[in-house]
Amino acid sequence: MVDVTDFIALDVETANADLASICSIGLVHFKAGQVFKALTILVDPEDHFDPTNIAIHGIKPTDVAGKPTMADVFPVISAVLERAAIVHHSAFDRTALARAAGKYGSGGLQCYWLDSCQIARIVWGQFRDSGGYSLSNLARIFSIDFHHHDAAEDARASGLLLLRAIADSGISLQQMVDEYGYESTVNTTPKRIRPPISRPNKVALPGNLTGPLAGETIVFTGSLQVSRALAAADAAAAGCNVMDSVTKKTTILVLGDQDLQLTRGQEKSSKHRKAEDLIARGVAIRIVGESDFMLMIR
Repeated sequence: MVDVTDFIALDVETANADLASICSIGLVHFKAGQVFKALTILVDPEDHFDPTNIAIHGIKPTDVAGKPTMADVFPVISAVLERAAIVHHSAFDRTALARAAGKYGSGGLQCYWLDSCQIARIVWGQFRDSGGYSLSNLARIFSIDFHHHDAAEDARASGLLLLRAIADSGISLQQMVDEYGYESTVNTTPKRIRPPISRPNKVALPGNLTGPLAGETIVFTGSLQVSRALAAADAAAAGCNVMDSVTKKTTILVLGDQDLQLTRGQEKSSKHRKAEDLIARGVAIRIVGESDFMLMIR
């Protein structure tokens, strides 16, 4: 039997498309292959709440009124997470915490990150055409009961999926961290432990199957700081399949940073509006800004 060491599963929810707008953090400590304890922290993001996000997680401004900000939370979780293996489902959680650290001028988290979504794509290739690798679909496949978009519940499900992947693959947690993990320190944002895959020269390419975001399907909208061709090349190198239009297969919509600011009003692109409509109908699409996305694929 594989020797499973301890880890902490983590999930965050955000108030809007800016990943720095964390409004909830879920932490679940796994010890000797079992859930040891869980904690949910409500956070005042000091930012507006987008109705789309409220519809997803149910957290409203009144729920976080008087709660600590991330400036207060970082010192607490830094002590808990120091040198620990942090398991999360998709790159959004580690990127959100890095963005929040930058927003508040806090030091980064000194820990190792492991994406259970990426591990799932590697261990269970057969699910690529059977609903994909969203947390809800994998939980359904493996009969994991949880309340989706509750941060602690999502974290627990991510941890249970990792335990199942370890059991099915025979690959230890340490091996997974060494091969696919990210490391962050008090002075650095999360960066891949192994060297990143080189950028392809061509633009119109499917995602690199070994990239950290392999299996994601991405669409760009709005005015970007780099050319659309360069952004597409970076996304493909990181594993994303780049598409021109938003469909039910889309998993990430990247907004130009200037357009992200416009989301506070009604000036949203047709792609943005379509993505929100699909989200309202249950399609798992994450909307992020260009800067957040570039941080995710470093």
